[in-house]
Amino acid sequence: MKRSTFIQQVTAGIILPSLLGTNKLLAAVGETAFADKLLTAPVGGGFKMDDYWVWDPSVVKGEDGQYHMFASRWSKELGFGNWVTNSQIVRAVSPTPEGPYTFAEVVLSPRGKDYFDGLVTHNPRIVKYKNKYLLYYMGTSYDFKVPDNRDDVWADGRAQRAWMHKRVGLAVADSVFGPWKRMDTPVISPRPGKWDASITSNPSPVVKPDGSVYLMYKSSSRDHTPPLLLGAAGAKQYDAVYERLSDKPVFSFHSKENMDNDVEDPFVWWSGRQYELIMKDRFGHICGEEGGGIHATSKNGIDWKLSSPVKAYSRTVKWNDGTTTHQANFERPFLLFENGKPTHLFAATGSGPRPYEVDKTWNMVINLK
Repeated sequence: MKRSTFIQQVTAGIILPSLLGTNKLLAAVGETAFADKLLTAPVGGGFKMDDYWVWDPSVVKGEDGQYHMFASRWSKELGFGNWVTNSQIVRAVSPTPEGPYTFAEVVLSPRGKDYFDGLVTHNPRIVKYKNKYLLYYMGTSYDFKVPDNRDDVWADGRAQRAWMHKRVGLAVADSVFGPWKRMDTPVISPRPGKWDASITSNPSPVVKPDGSVYLMYKSSSRDHTPPLLLGAAGAKQYDAVYERLSDKPVFSFHSKENMDNDVEDPFVWWSGRQYELIMKDRFGHICGEEGGGIHATSKNGIDWKLSSPVKAYSRTVKWNDGTTTHQANFERPFLLFENGKPTHLFAATGSGPRPYEVDKTWNMVINLK
């Protein structure tokens, strides 16, 4: 494209202002869209358990040279919606990033109602920094008996009560095999009267080379109803105080006329010159597909610009046997980096007629260019 044509299209609004995030006008032109990095998904790859709902993939290469997936699971004797009352974080292992991964152990088991994360652990995000493994996650507790059957915990209100106690936690270990030392208080808590007054959840940490931590998290002003919003916090190091980087959410797409326009499940990374993220477009008003993914960039982790094209991934998946399927869900994206480059995209997925109406779930993987 000629420079004059480019400027004309910017002026006309054909090219989004999000392309103009650098001092050089044409810097973003010709960059590979994130979606163009996706190759095929290996059939039989990833991690599944026949008797469990599986979710939340997060992978790290351990000191043993193997690949360790930290994931959430809860019994299939319970409904899928029981993630909020019965989930626990587990570890699975594979000699290759693609898998299949084999269950190894429960990592964070229930430890009692007296703890903020005493009954549920979910949303793991594993990070290795120097000789430490940092496991961020969501934990919750509640004041009723742990559900043990297929009764709908969302229909009778128990799920909503448990949801309101979600908090971001952190566990630390010197080895991928543990033992894990869990903090007894949340990394970051809700703020009454603010946009994030309800919960803190869905952590996405970035540990930069100097040891400082950038942490994106999910919350809302009231409860689980839309809009769900994303905020940013930071700490000088992983075990220091986490402070908000902005008093406002860093993403806000809703309006009074359209409250169901929001995002969740961010995966954030530092590319060396800027932050990048991929995340789920819950209702599809941004990327054009319900549950599809979007890509954005930021210099400071506060002011974000949507990429163009904005779409990062789809629920329609191409497999390495030549088939294509439309997954009921494709969520909790996670990128595995090797030698500083993203090599594999992991996601929680399921098969069924529509989102959350699933007969099975597993954590799948897609190879990247």
